[in-house]
Amino acid sequence: MGKPRSAEVSPIRKVNPIAIITLFVFAAAISTLSQDPTSDIHAAKWDFSIWIAGETGEEITNSFTEAQIWSAGVSAGRMLTDDLGHGWRRGKLEYAFDVMPVFETYGNQRTHGFGFDPVILRWNSALRKNRISPYVELSGGAVVTPVNLPPGNTSSFNFMAKGGGGIDCHTRARQALDIGVHWSHISNANLGVENYEFNGVQVNIAYHWYK
Repeated sequence: MGKPRSAEVSPIRKVNPIAIITLFVFAAAISTLSQDPTSDIHAAKWDFSIWIAGETGEEITNSFTEAQIWSAGVSAGRMLTDDLGHGWRRGKLEYAFDVMPVFETYGNQRTHGFGFDPVILRWNSALRKNRISPYVELSGGAVVTPVNLPPGNTSSFNFMAKGGGGIDCHTRARQALDIGVHWSHISNANLGVENYEFNGVQVNIAYHWYK
């Protein structure tokens, strides 16, 4: 009798959280694009969202393709005002914060981390055409990594600042797909001996639920 074959065990592949969040955002958007949004989104006070973002920029060599970052997280916001202003300036001020359990860097360095933005100020324009309305926003926060970021005698704790805007594509009652572009800055504010900065452009996709 021959020796019995040992069962082959296939290696377990790690699940990529970025891919899961990306699929979730697109599935939520596609499933509702055929539905008509209603005007009651205008009366919503709370804004909850899930988002994913990718960015590219420079750290040490001044090459805009030197470093790339993928990040993803969840956000919660509250409308601070009713509509203010007149004409094209009319809109609402929103305060929000987010947590970023996914933070992955590539290019110049491969590492991961955790981030958060405790202050996000967004101006939601009252202008709307064909389900689309614009916004602008500023945010500030921090990111923690297991190694120094960027590499060198820098720091594993860095501050983040972003500014930019985008459009909300209203898909159905109190829901919207958000596509935005931001300038992104990460530095340690001289917490380390060296203070190399990441400066780049970020593109983000989010899906919002308004309450």
